[in-house]
Amino acid sequence: MTGLRDQKKQATRKTLREAALRLALERGPENVRVDDIAEAAGVSPRTYNNYFSSREQAIVAAVTAEREARIAAAVAARPAETRLADAVIEAIVELYTDPGEHHRDALLLITTRPALRAAFTDTTSAIELPLADAITERLGDIPSHVAHVLAASVTAAVRIALERWLQPLTTGGLVVPSGSLPDLLRTALAPLVPALDAAEARGDIR
Repeated sequence: MTGLRDQKKQATRKTLREAALRLALERGPENVRVDDIAEAAGVSPRTYNNYFSSREQAIVAAVTAEREARIAAAVAARPAETRLADAVIEAIVELYTDPGEHHRDALLLITTRPALRAAFTDTTSAIELPLADAITERLGDIPSHVAHVLAASVTAAVRIALERWLQPLTTGGLVVPSGSLPDLLRTALAPLVPALDAAEARGDIR
């Protein structure tokens, strides 16, 4: 059970990231200072620095903060008879391509600012541990290091797909992401399918 102290920390983090995104959408991220975000959230700049290292990190967190918690649920939600590779890939595609109506403007903002794009790709590391737990839960008695290697590999593939997607094509002053993100994710993850299949077969044997 989450303690009161942790609940307060989570609430402060949420308030900060929501304030950062709101100000970025209103003013443009380049016109938002850490002091502005702290003031809007009702905390000191020092407190802000205990939670985020930059304004970009806070802005991006408003879109990605729940992803690490949702990844395990998304994998677990796939029917038990679904192949592990399919469960992982479809969960990843779902999480990264359906931001929800609330975050569509935020995602557009992120994809059109280089600093925000870099911060966005950095967030992929947050899914590694919950994904390892999800793989372990799905396969049962599997060595911890195997689940973590698989999760780290998936995380690396996701990052590569995002980096390719976020290499913008500039035409007439317009900046747009490159290619289809679902296709890029599936292509990047495809080489990992044999490893995921092997881990699943090993789990069946045990």
